[in-house]
Amino acid sequence: MIKEKGKSIVSKKIIKILGDDFLEHTDAIAVEEPLQISISVLKGDSPITNKNISITMRTPGHDKDLALGFLFTEGIIQASNQIKRVAHDENSINVHLIHSENIDLGKLERHFYTSSSCGVCGKASIEAIKTICRLPPSAADFQIEKNLIKSFPGILKQEQNIFNNTGGIHAAALFSFKGELIAMREDVGRHNALDKIIGHLLTQNQLPLDYHLLFLSGRASFELIQKAAMAGIHFIMAVGAPSSLAVEMAVEHDITLIGFLNETRYNIYTGSKRIKI
Repeated sequence: MIKEKGKSIVSKKIIKILGDDFLEHTDAIAVEEPLQISISVLKGDSPITNKNISITMRTPGHDKDLALGFLFTEGIIQASNQIKRVAHDENSINVHLIHSENIDLGKLERHFYTSSSCGVCGKASIEAIKTICRLPPSAADFQIEKNLIKSFPGILKQEQNIFNNTGGIHAAALFSFKGELIAMREDVGRHNALDKIIGHLLTQNQLPLDYHLLFLSGRASFELIQKAAMAGIHFIMAVGAPSSLAVEMAVEHDITLIGFLNETRYNIYTGSKRIKI
């Protein structure tokens, strides 16, 4: 297998079976590697707390955004002004935080192991699964045309470079309520792809994202709805189906939730008031 440092795609020679025939072929494969996320809470320039927060399986690229998005959606930090600096090498990242009352040190008692398929694995209790959003509430009282929604799958397909080469990766895309693409990230973990977007917008001081639309390339699971709610997102679309708990959370947070979205159809599960039908 051929891999370059920091690359998101590797090449491997394989045997491909086509009917009764076979041929040797060089295939492109999405990279999956561990990233250790740790924090140092500083008082002045001296650390008063050092903690390994998580080991997550991810596709390399936008690691800083991933770490910051993870810390935000887990409720450990609330704003970019809490971040002093970020130290990063190939498979580990350390976020230096300025000590304040807004950093929830109690959250650091959880033990996180995050696989590429599960964004809540490793949490110690049922209570630890739900994270409380601290952003100001918003009505997000916009409406969008029903046919505009069907254009998003085509836009995402054009932007998914890793998926188009490998067929083995998730994506999250953020649009303005007018349909303009703001950001797109890919990762073997669908929760990582979303954390990368949220972390990026956090560093740009763009949160809350209450007048934005989120599009997910897979199913709409509970942990993705929760992460989106933490960022103030009120409009979520997914290629796949939502889970029952995802629908419940969408209702609880006044989120418009769409599933089974493609170029010709979709289902509206909650929040139809934001769609001009």
